[in-house]
Amino acid sequence: MADTDRSTRVAIVTGVSRGLGAALAAECLARGYRVLGIGRSSAAALQGPAYTFVACDLVDAASIDAAGADAFATLAASRPTHATLVNNAATAGPAGVFGALGSTDIAASIAANLAAPAALANLFCRTFADPACDRRIVNVSSGAAERNIAGAALYCTAKAGLEMLTRAIAADHPGSSLVAITLRPGIIDTGMQVFMRSQPAETLPSVGMFRDFHAKGALVAAEIVARKTVDRLLEGRVEPGRTYSYAEL
Repeated sequence: MADTDRSTRVAIVTGVSRGLGAALAAECLARGYRVLGIGRSSAAALQGPAYTFVACDLVDAASIDAAGADAFATLAASRPTHATLVNNAATAGPAGVFGALGSTDIAASIAANLAAPAALANLFCRTFADPACDRRIVNVSSGAAERNIAGAALYCTAKAGLEMLTRAIAADHPGSSLVAITLRPGIIDTGMQVFMRSQPAETLPSVGMFRDFHAKGALVAAEIVARKTVDRLLEGRVEPGRTYSYAEL
């Protein structure tokens, strides 16, 4: 982008306790963004006057407006030239085949992985309404959105829904400065991978795939993915409604 004044850029990142969310927030801060982190907790390294954290359990999607509206409004009032929401937070659990899942766990998984991103996107669209601002929503998805993973049906289902959410937002705001895109960030070395490969085969029949990722050194450091994501999707030109893979970063 021709504009290099990052003092007018803001980023809202969910799931900043660790992994890709923490790495994305750190990368944005290093580049001079004002960053708002959202989640149950925040990584200790995320500090400084440009960083604000809002504690919110995204399983309770109905509480998102109350928890985040003031912080969103404060950022919007600074009249940024660029504003990005990164819906990164997700939960891999519960693992298990259908018939062995609890209804409460099903509801919590869909809430965190799909309802919360939808509520945050809605709040972002409503709050950052200035057409002069380059506004982006980046929904972090997975190859699981189009590939069934035995024992991870809820995760797959929510990610498929998240990609439709991207396309729906793009359809609602055609030809505007509000752009929604999806990122499939690849196989990242995060706690989610640890969780998946630690499951017994009777709970997660596809566990061998996750163990192979680790054994073969296929996992990419979150910091590398974060740097490439900011370069390509927050600061580069993007196509509304499109899904980007890690290979395209």
